[in-house]
Amino acid sequence: MKKKSSRKIAMYSLVIMAIGFIVTFPFQDNVWLLLLHGGFEAGLVGGLADWFAVTALFRHPLGLPIPHTALLPKNRDRMINGLVNVLKKDWLSKESIQDKVKNIPFTEKITSSVENQIQSEPVKTAMIKAAKQTVQNIDMVKITPFVRNQLSQTLSDAQLGKILQMITTQLINEEVDKKTLDHVLLKTEGWLRKDETARKLGAVSMNVLNNVEANGMLQFALKTFQSMMTEDKLGQIVQNLLLSGMRSLQREEESNRKALLFYIRTEIEGLHENEKVLEGMNKWKDKLLHSLESDHTILNSLQQAQNKVVELLDDPIFMDEKVIPFIEQLLGKLVENEAKIDPWITQQISLFIEKNHDQIGNLVKENLDKLDNETLVDMIENNVGKDLQWIRVNGAVCGFIIGLILAGIQLFANVI
Repeated sequence: MKKKSSRKIAMYSLVIMAIGFIVTFPFQDNVWLLLLHGGFEAGLVGGLADWFAVTALFRHPLGLPIPHTALLPKNRDRMINGLVNVLKKDWLSKESIQDKVKNIPFTEKITSSVENQIQSEPVKTAMIKAAKQTVQNIDMVKITPFVRNQLSQTLSDAQLGKILQMITTQLINEEVDKKTLDHVLLKTEGWLRKDETARKLGAVSMNVLNNVEANGMLQFALKTFQSMMTEDKLGQIVQNLLLSGMRSLQREEESNRKALLFYIRTEIEGLHENEKVLEGMNKWKDKLLHSLESDHTILNSLQQAQNKVVELLDDPIFMDEKVIPFIEQLLGKLVENEAKIDPWITQQISLFIEKNHDQIGNLVKENLDKLDNETLVDMIENNVGKDLQWIRVNGAVCGFIIGLILAGIQLFANVI
C-alpha cells in the first residue's frame, strides 16, 4: 500500500506538470501564463528526469535496454556480497556479538523469568499436561526387559553382607535400638496395666505352681503359699513385679537398661556376619531373581507406578507442595552458583559464535539467492521505494520553481 500510494503521488505530480505545460502552451502572449508555462515545462523535465533515474535503479525504463539502467538486477551478486560482508564484518561481527553476550546476566534472566511464570495457572496447566503426556507415552512393554535385566544384574552382583552392614550401621547411628526398646517397653507397660492381663498372669502363675514338683520343706512351702493365694492376688503380684521391671528399664541411668541396649546393639552390629541371617537373605534374593524371570511381574509394577505418577500429577496439591518448591529450590541453587554459571554460558556461546559466525552471512545469502530478480527488486522497492518516489515529486516541484525563476529572468531580460 505504501508503495502504491507513493507511486501515485509521484505520478500525479508528473501528470500535473504535463497538463499545466499543455494548457499554458497556447497562451504565449500573456506574461503570467508564459511565466507559468516555463515553470510547468521545467517541472515536467525535472519530473521525467527523476522518474528515469529512480526507475533505472530497479528496471529498464519503459522496458528499453538502455545502458546503465536496471542497476540493482545487474549488480545483484555484488550487492548481496556487499550486504553479507557488512553484516559479518561490521554490524554482526564476532567481536561485537561476543562483547554483547558478556554483559548479559543469563542466570538472573532465566531464574526471574521462570519464577514469574511457574506460579501462573496457564504454565502450571501446561507443565502438568506435558508431564502427563510424557509419562503416559512411555511404553512399559518395551522397557520391561531392560528393567528386568538391570534388576537381575544388580541383585546378582549385590553383596548382601556389605549391604546389611551399611543398614545396621545406619540403624545404630540413628539410635534405632534405643527407640525400638522404648517403644516395646511402652507398649508392654500399657498391656501389663490392663485388668485382663493381671487375671491371665495369675492363672498362668497358679498353673505353674501346681505343676512344680518339689519334696520336703519346699513342697510344704509351696502348698502353704498356694493356700494363701488366689489367681487374682497372684496376678496382681506378678503384674506389679513386671511393671516395676518395665519402669526401671525405661530409666536412662539404669544399669539393666544399659546392659540390654548393649546386647541389642551388639546383635545388630553382628547381623552382617550371622550365617543364618545371610543364608535367609540369599534365599530371598534367589526367590526374587526367580520371580524376575517373568516380565509379567515387572510390567505390572511399572504400569502401577505409571498410573500412580499420573494420579499424583492430577492432584493440584502435589504440584503446589512438591513440584513448585522443587523447581524453586533448583532456581535457588542456580542463583547461588551464578558466578560460575554465567561465565560458562558465555564461554559456550562464544565458542558457538566462533565456529558458526560465517553461517550468519551464509544464511542471509542463501535466503536472498532464493529470490528471483523481480521479487528481490520488489522487496527493496517496497522498503525504500517510498523515499525514492518522493525524489520524483521533489524533482517536479523543484523544476517548477526553478522554471518560474528562469522564465522570470528571461522575461525581465527581454523587457530590458
